[in-house]
Amino acid sequence: MSEPAIPGIDPDVPPSGPGCVECLQTGAWWFHLRRCAACGHVGCCDQSPGQHATGHSHLSGHPIIQSYEPGEDWFWDYPQQGYFDGPPLAAPTHHPVGQPVPGPAGRVPANWVDLLH
Repeated sequence: MSEPAIPGIDPDVPPSGPGCVECLQTGAWWFHLRRCAACGHVGCCDQSPGQHATGHSHLSGHPIIQSYEPGEDWFWDYPQQGYFDGPPLAAPTHHPVGQPVPGPAGRVPANWVDLLH
């Protein structure tokens, strides 16, 4: 196995699924989704109640995420606290287009805007 071209990014690993792993397991909801560039874990953004993408980074030590939203391809480096351009990651590169934001359907409370961070 070779070292990744950019530490913290494995472009061959697919995403873990269509939504935040932890929110799907617990029945919670998310605002936007982020994908770990090292292992493919999909977590919710820091505006979401669970903030699972950042939590995953802290627990795993994986430093880089990419947006998992349609039309977005930016990367965020947690240690450097900045955006940068990274390589294309394995498909799919975003959650299903028909999936609502926030999501998932049926779990988002009516006052969701008031619950954002």
